[in-house]
Amino acid sequence: MSRLKVGVVGVGHLGRHHARILASMTDVELVGVVDGRLEQARMVAEACGSRPYTDYRDLLDQVDAVSVAVPTFAHREVAGAFLERGIPTLVEKPLATTLFEAEEIVALADANSTLLQVGHIERFNPALDSLSGIDFRPKYITAERLGTYTFRSTDIGVVLDLMIHDIDLLLSLVDSPVKSVAAVGVGLFGGHEDIANARIEFEDGCVANLTASRASFQAIRKMRLYGAEGYVTLDFATKQGTIVRPSEELRNGRVDIDGLDLSQPSAVKERIFGTILEVDSFQGEGREPLALELEDFVRAIRTGSRPRVTGRDALKAVRLADRVLQSLRSHSWDGQPGIYKGPHQLPGRLVEPSSTNPAAHSLKNRIDRPSGLARD
Repeated sequence: MSRLKVGVVGVGHLGRHHARILASMTDVELVGVVDGRLEQARMVAEACGSRPYTDYRDLLDQVDAVSVAVPTFAHREVAGAFLERGIPTLVEKPLATTLFEAEEIVALADANSTLLQVGHIERFNPALDSLSGIDFRPKYITAERLGTYTFRSTDIGVVLDLMIHDIDLLLSLVDSPVKSVAAVGVGLFGGHEDIANARIEFEDGCVANLTASRASFQAIRKMRLYGAEGYVTLDFATKQGTIVRPSEELRNGRVDIDGLDLSQPSAVKERIFGTILEVDSFQGEGREPLALELEDFVRAIRTGSRPRVTGRDALKAVRLADRVLQSLRSHSWDGQPGIYKGPHQLPGRLVEPSSTNPAAHSLKNRIDRPSGLARD
């Protein structure tokens, strides 16, 4: 079997790991890596035994497939160029900055009968294995995805940067059209929302409450699902899952509390969680999700199988994210609709960029002028 010739465009914080993993695959030849910063491209190429480039167009005639990890605003241009050539393409999430561009990318893949996969990495998180083999129909879902500001992905807000993970997971778990969306968001660092909350209601009655922040002291990536069958807690950071289900006795309307001292909270808790409610814990093991995702991509190219996250799956996530953003922007703050931009709406300037304040210059430059071809 001949080796699949693959390239990576954008080898910053995330893309360099795409290059590392692809270079380690025995049936893949990493023919080149691209980055707008030549030194970064050279460093990654040397580590992976590949060749460095600064222009993605140099790979168009060299590769059988490509992985695109550039800033979101460049997805349409870069991914589109490869899809127009009929080259199978993996694009990091989110698919695009706008719904219109996302639709264009999917249309290009369809028009050229070309594989398009999108990097919604949580679909490969072992925590999801907790749900395997159980009949569970969630009716209320909450998700928290909180992190610190990294100065990456400044071309988009927290909805497309972080909440998009949980939006994609939500759509994979609930098989029903979306009925309504209500959202609010606040900006702290620039022109985009950095904290957001969305309440999403589905036609079947299921309600989801999603919270995302990139201004948090504590990193949290959890989802909780509640239904008549019990409830499930998924911790994507620790790859753990906990399932709490009613016992057969409870399902049949029988609860035995004979001899239970209700004045002893610990005894009550022990009886509830273990006898009345059955508790099972799951610890996900195995290899890193990104490796599983890239293997899924290569397998889909070689066998024609459906990748776990197709372009159309990602388009659905962007479509719902767009509704969240529309609701967020229409929310009225002090009588004015739009994203509340936090300190940027306060009277006066708390920090003025100046020759004596290089840190302020750096922050303003990173926020106002994202550049390069790396998701750094």
